[in-house]
Amino acid sequence: MGKVYLVGAGPGAPDLLTVRAARLLERADIVLHDALVHPETLALASRARRIDVGKRYGKVSTEQRFIHRALVEAARAHETVVRLKGGDPMLFGRGQEEIEALREAGIEVEVVPGITAALAAAATLQVSLTRRGIARTVALLTPRVGRGESASQWVGAAVQADSAVLYMAAGASREIARSLVGAGKPAATPVALVESATLASQRRLFTTLGALTEADLPRAEGPVVMCVGEVFREPAALDSVLENPQIRTA
Repeated sequence: MGKVYLVGAGPGAPDLLTVRAARLLERADIVLHDALVHPETLALASRARRIDVGKRYGKVSTEQRFIHRALVEAARAHETVVRLKGGDPMLFGRGQEEIEALREAGIEVEVVPGITAALAAAATLQVSLTRRGIARTVALLTPRVGRGESASQWVGAAVQADSAVLYMAAGASREIARSLVGAGKPAATPVALVESATLASQRRLFTTLGALTEADLPRAEGPVVMCVGEVFREPAALDSVLENPQIRTA
């Protein structure tokens, strides 16, 4: 019986992979990877069989139950199995479900953390999500719910936090902004939208919740995080807050 490693691929840039993750990829027998993992990261697994089990919103995606079954079967046939997940495996990656499926099958599992998109976006914008006198609380959340799931109270959490980063925000930024303003978040609250953080294709937008409620943004090609909070006011001023925002290349 082999061992499964749930490995975080980080936000996208291959050189942000951890040393432990890189070493595991180099000796992996089989890698089951998400859709958005960079080709250079996958190239590290030169001796491994590579299987795409990715999920993309609005596109044909791999069922989670198939991923569970594939991981169990891989561990029964191979010594080193890497489940390569975008960002960090334990944040919006259904990592806990995969851990439980492996435990039920009696398979040893280890988690290797990765840099999550919220921290990557903050780094590329050079904005700290916490700042003395401005932000002492941070919320990482998503408004999206899966099939058969009930909606969580994400709006309340986002309104109460000094800084909030919303994952899987592509295509829903206007609705998110309207929900937050409707729940009491000031319309003048700064917002930064970051697409494909850390990659050469990264794009960003600085605006406000109020402007975003009326904005018609271009369709995003990569994953987007929506960063909300006063910590983004100064960089927004440097980049000029747009009342009719258009995403620009960083």
